[in-house]
Amino acid sequence: MVKKFAEWISRHPGTVLLIATLLLIPSIIGYACTKVNYDILTYLPENLESVQGERILDKTFNDAAMAMVVSKDFNEREVAEMKKQIAAVDGVEQVLWVDDIADISIPQEMLPDILNSVFYSSDGSSTMMMVQFKEEGSSVRTMEALKSIRKIMTKNSFMSGLSAITLDTKQLADDQAPIYIAIAIVLALIVLCFTMRSWVLPFLLLICLGYAVIYNMGTNIFLGSISYITKCIAAILQLGVTMDFSVFLIDRYEEEKPKWGSNAEAMAQAIENTFVSVSGSSLTTVFGFLALCFMQFTLGLDIGIVMAKGVLIGLISVITVLPAAVLQFDRPITRFAHRSLVPSFSGLNKFTLRHKRVIAVIFLLLFIPAFIFQNKVDVYYNMVQSLPQDMESVSALNKLKSEFNMASTHFVIIDEDTPSNVTTKMIREIEDVDGVELCLALNSVVGGAIPISILPDSIKKICVNGGKQLMMINSSYETASDELNAQIDKITSIVKSYAPDAYLTGEGILTKDLIDVTNTDFKVTGAISILAIFILIMICFKSVSVPAILVMSIELAIMINKSICYFMGSTIPFIAPTIIGCVQLGATVDYAMLMGTRFREELRRGLPKDEAIRIAADESDRSIFQSASVFFLATFGVYVTCDISIIKSICALLARGALISAIVIIVCLPPVLNVCETLINKTSIGWRDGKRLINKKPRKEEVK
Repeated sequence: MVKKFAEWISRHPGTVLLIATLLLIPSIIGYACTKVNYDILTYLPENLESVQGERILDKTFNDAAMAMVVSKDFNEREVAEMKKQIAAVDGVEQVLWVDDIADISIPQEMLPDILNSVFYSSDGSSTMMMVQFKEEGSSVRTMEALKSIRKIMTKNSFMSGLSAITLDTKQLADDQAPIYIAIAIVLALIVLCFTMRSWVLPFLLLICLGYAVIYNMGTNIFLGSISYITKCIAAILQLGVTMDFSVFLIDRYEEEKPKWGSNAEAMAQAIENTFVSVSGSSLTTVFGFLALCFMQFTLGLDIGIVMAKGVLIGLISVITVLPAAVLQFDRPITRFAHRSLVPSFSGLNKFTLRHKRVIAVIFLLLFIPAFIFQNKVDVYYNMVQSLPQDMESVSALNKLKSEFNMASTHFVIIDEDTPSNVTTKMIREIEDVDGVELCLALNSVVGGAIPISILPDSIKKICVNGGKQLMMINSSYETASDELNAQIDKITSIVKSYAPDAYLTGEGILTKDLIDVTNTDFKVTGAISILAIFILIMICFKSVSVPAILVMSIELAIMINKSICYFMGSTIPFIAPTIIGCVQLGATVDYAMLMGTRFREELRRGLPKDEAIRIAADESDRSIFQSASVFFLATFGVYVTCDISIIKSICALLARGALISAIVIIVCLPPVLNVCETLINKTSIGWRDGKRLINKKPRKEEVK
């Protein structure tokens, strides 16, 4: 089947390229129509009480999407006029300010303390209004409304809140993504130009991989939406992890050309052999990404599906589009041929194999410090921390914290018919909790003596709606801090004692749940990725010991990568360790499989193990170096360019991880395989005596 397919591709390169180019049209349309989610907290499991509370907050009170507009050195009449204009913006549900409750002609000092606390800063120089939107914070309508509000705001005003931060995140990601993708392509092109044997070939290779990236991004439309993190890193990751397949095909084609009467026949054989050799390694990469799908925090599912799909599409493109392009442009490829500048690793291999036992012992001993220090790396969960601090909404948030003591805000949703005396007692207890600056409820504003039923609808709608009553708690503690998490536990205990069916939500509470959920996710996905890849390699090699050695080598590289963060004093985003654990394992275990496969091939030729591992290392190192270099520079380009810390950190770890994996495989794996070869032979089926490959010329060493 594969042979017939390969022959058809080789005989009809023009048709293949035409079909491939036409498929770009629906892919580009699909890419343009795919929605992007900029709110990370929406990926929390639906069964969490905080998430359910957020849904009620959104549907009942329209508070899930909210922004705060603060005016400094204000004039009440000007603020009232600005409020009126903001309320008229399409997408705005309502704007809450002090004039909804009291006449602005009343002097500020005569207002109740609760109103002063909510709407005015501690020194009285600033006033704040709350803007509620009709749709969720990341919707197009809300984004456009936020842009309109910024045009309306006076020069002494600023706006913050999750919705405003989402808008700025979107603009930053959209502005920078084309830049760092272009830089990644240029850097990859430079590496390929010097490591491949033609000046034309790198351009063809990257164009064909570009086809695969567009196909992948276009087919995301079937997912409905993807996260902005996935959007920002998917193209770079796909380029990095599928580069191996392209390099293997080109190398195999060059090897087959002298053996066949025509380029088409040589390419057909190259396609067949490449598909057989990379199908296993591509599945390890797919399984590495699919492990992310088992996270309760469904951002992992988002990244996992997109990237697993991307690897498969990349493999299909490599055995269809790339061969067709190479055959069509064979003349310029040959005309502009040059010598590859990949360094020779034979000297290094002779040294490592000469000291194989020492290096094997060092390999094992490195696991101890690497394991210890990787667990000491600090992580952060506050998404605002991942954004540039001079960004307009983040700068405004910092001002909001300092002037209104609103470091974080909690929402409590209770039944509307909860007795006012119960609500009053609950509020008093909450106000006594350390770090609580303000507890705002309807009773706080109008007093417990006034029945809720006689209040105007305009006031009731703010705090009471749909059979639910809303309370807002302002905290002076930062989101994701230990102090805030302890405060949340205390507030939850108080609220549940008075209203067992109550919901507590808000950014701080959602983030606390995020910490709890992802701590479990990290362990589960790590175990699943290791087990899945172990089983796959075990099937490919028909061995128990080979997968153990290959997976151990990459796991050591992963632990060293994380440990470097500790020694550098870096604090990384919470999602980075999981992504690195799965992606670095899945993407770079290919290097180890290439080395192991070549070692087995040479043993099956009848060579002694010392000679077999030397040849395997010499032949494999070139491809490993080339692939790791492209992966490194592509992700390093994002690290240098991107201002979003979460993306910057992930790409820094991936770039460093590619190099570390390559170093571990080139330096440590050949000695370890050599030392363990007797054990491998005893724990594997057909390790030395398996089926020999056909169409192979005898090596120079064999002739001699």
